[in-house]
Amino acid sequence: MDENKALTPFRIDIPQADVDDLRGRLARARRPVPVPGRDDRADFSRGIPPVYLKELAEYWRDGFDWREQEARLNEYDQFTTVVDGQRFHVVHVRSTNPRATPLLLNHGWPGSFVEYQRLIPLLADEFHVVVPSPPGFGFSTPLSGTGWELARTTEAYAEIMTRLGYARFGAHGTDIGSGTAGRLAALYPERVIGTHIGSDPRLLGFLGEKFPYPEGLSEEETALVEAVRAEDAADRGYLFMQEHRPDTIGAALTDSPVGQLAWIAEKFRPRNGGAHRTPDETVDRDQLLTNISLYWFTRSGESSAQFYYESAHSGIDLAMASDVPSGWAVFDARPVMRRAVDPWKAIGHWSEFTEGGHFPAMEATELLAGDIRAFFRDIS
Repeated sequence: MDENKALTPFRIDIPQADVDDLRGRLARARRPVPVPGRDDRADFSRGIPPVYLKELAEYWRDGFDWREQEARLNEYDQFTTVVDGQRFHVVHVRSTNPRATPLLLNHGWPGSFVEYQRLIPLLADEFHVVVPSPPGFGFSTPLSGTGWELARTTEAYAEIMTRLGYARFGAHGTDIGSGTAGRLAALYPERVIGTHIGSDPRLLGFLGEKFPYPEGLSEEETALVEAVRAEDAADRGYLFMQEHRPDTIGAALTDSPVGQLAWIAEKFRPRNGGAHRTPDETVDRDQLLTNISLYWFTRSGESSAQFYYESAHSGIDLAMASDVPSGWAVFDARPVMRRAVDPWKAIGHWSEFTEGGHFPAMEATELLAGDIRAFFRDIS
């Protein structure tokens, strides 16, 4: 039997009982006994500071208005469609410009389509914007089964663009989304007009593993790379857990909103040592909590972790070579980034910004929008 290819209109409407349950769980949260000396709300050396987590959880319970944020998300057209047996949730904002370029925005973990909420209006005059949620993320749940990894997801995204009538399109991605964007270009060069990647110094942590360690670096450059690698290695606890024991951590994330809050909010802490010292001083607090609420209400803390397990055990490389034009925007840029990542200067469009970080659509929205627009104008 042929698969139903319908695009079914979708509107977010979380039951009030679920909203009340969240507030009740936050009110009854069982907290750890504080360790003496752990009273600095910006000290993330051992994970998210308990004093900061308590402050954020109390605001989530008493100050955050889910219904207001839900209404804002519903300002964008959305639909669901089934591909290869899996339900996908997609935000689709058509431009009023008849010559607009279709643009697929790819996100990773612990992001969601909420990540692009403030970017979309800055692109809509030049692009038809499409934001799919990967399988197991947000409303692309529940999972239809095992086996949903990077390659299978990429094929599903191509099919979604076909169903929307977009024969040719551009792609932007960060985190896991940089993998799906790059793979689309490698597999469908006749369809993808260009890929734009948002990156930050965390990429240096994969040198010598997923990417070759660069040759000819100076002592100063090597020291900078190793400092980032050391910081990244200390931050990989979540990665190993989700790649190897998603069911174990998933049980805690699904039952405890404070646990889900800690698991995600920590990843938004700033890395550049600038004036902003906590996650909600780096990104908007309500947008951060909207993203986390989405994980909570859809129980996708567990199912999104499965994506890491599947990808880690698939044997598929994150990166694939392609002749499609590519552009990179590096945020919180360090002097060694291009020499380390692109020593041959094969990437045609390369931009570096001191602002922003791993979530540029939330941290440096206007800079990212401007760079996406500039890249696609250059290759059109």
